[in-house]
Amino acid sequence: MSESVWWILEKVAEDKIQRAIDEGQFEKLPGMGKPLEMEDTSWVPEELRMAYKILKNSGHVPKEVEERKELNNLVEALENCEDEQERYRQMRKLNAMVTRVNASRTTPVRVDVEDAYYEKIVERVRLYGKRPDKDR
Repeated sequence: MSESVWWILEKVAEDKIQRAIDEGQFEKLPGMGKPLEMEDTSWVPEELRMAYKILKNSGHVPKEVEERKELNNLVEALENCEDEQERYRQMRKLNAMVTRVNASRTTPVRVDVEDAYYEKIVERVRLYGKRPDKDR
């Protein structure tokens, strides 16, 4: 679109917003005066965040996105886990989930050397001894 078209659209939008303010349509809205709750979408690839937001707002989040979020949550749980037995349980849970997800998809989810999730797990989880750089 040309710059003049954008200017016209911006002017129309601003006029409608000002009219709504003048008519009091923005008063007594739920959450008014409270800080916005910002959603953490760091687990969604940057190029898909807008599409994810639109789908989520319409109640249609793709199963793959939810599965990736669950995988990310498990990796985070591993990062914050200090107990070796709990860490082992979380790793088993992660493995079971990857297996379940892979069984339902034509393209497998990879949590291995080429995957960023694998790198996070390797960085965050220690099976034996201490984590280098963190516990020294």
